Amino acid sequence: MTGASAPPSPALFFETMNAHVRTEALRAALEMDLFTAIGEGADTVEAMAERCSASTKGMRVLCDFLTIIGFLTKQDGIYGLTTDTSVFLDRRSPYFQGSAVDFLLNPMLMDKFKNLAGVVRKGGTMDDGTLAPEHPVWVKFARAMSPMMALPANVMAQLAGAAKGEPWKVLDIAAGHGIFGITMARMNPRAEIVAVDWPNVLEVARENARNAGVENRFRTLPGSAFDVDYGAGYDLVLLTNFLHHFDLPTCEKLLRKVHAALKDNGRVITLEFVPNDDRVTPALAASFSMTMLASTPSGDAYTFAEYQSLFARAGFPRSELHSVSPTPASVVLSYK
Repeated sequence: MTGASAPPSPALFFETMNAHVRTEALRAALEMDLFTAIGEGADTVEAMAERCSASTKGMRVLCDFLTIIGFLTKQDGIYGLTTDTSVFLDRRSPYFQGSAVDFLLNPMLMDKFKNLAGVVRKGGTMDDGTLAPEHPVWVKFARAMSPMMALPANVMAQLAGAAKGEPWKVLDIAAGHGIFGITMARMNPRAEIVAVDWPNVLEVARENARNAGVENRFRTLPGSAFDVDYGAGYDLVLLTNFLHHFDLPTCEKLLRKVHAALKDNGRVITLEFVPNDDRVTPALAASFSMTMLASTPSGDAYTFAEYQSLFARAGFPRSELHSVSPTPASVVLSYK
């Protein structure tokens, strides 16, 4: 029979109600460094159990489950990594992102969703969220999320033309781990970076700058991005994963301050989750609105049309949208 719709199924309901099992299975695998073990050749239940100090039954159940949900392959009792798992979850990969679990599954953040009906009724987080001055969660963010940012940082530096080696003065707002500014400095030996963030977070950024060998071109400016004096004469301003924490009037206030700090013909590079105008695609970017609803008083995931209008009101006549594939993020490149 052609054209018949699929019969009703409770599968989505049960999969969603049990989604926490997927989360905890992945957390367990990362805790035991399972994906690295498989990548190094421990590809049977017995070998993995010995390598990861686990029972054979426990390892069999975990690996079968990870196969079911798409993180592993299995054939004739031999387990393997998928391409994505090999790139992002094997610790030997330069794009390893497993450390992000320490931030993304932080109990303080997870607790924001325990009264989501109340959050929806209120229209924002039930408390002050994560925006309190010097909130300790941002130190956790800086240490846990920097490996995850290596790929978008490289894309941003290439998009900006860092390899041309022009003398740049770069302002990195809410720098966190500092990876975005540090990558600009690594690719451009004539780039000077000024990183703004809370003092406790900037300690992590300075450590990363030392490790990258760019400490002599990396200066910190501690304090709130809304309050500190940026100075002037910047060629480039980096706004990475920051604007989504605030409502549009607050973002506009910040962007007017950024505009004043830029040279004529200066640029702003904004890294964000940018949904399409329908706000339901692409799925990962669009879903970020829910994270902001639960964890901030007024944050959101904004469309490119909203960013275009926002930057235009702040004095930037032109903005462009660029993909940061294969990540779910996008870059908005705006010109003064």
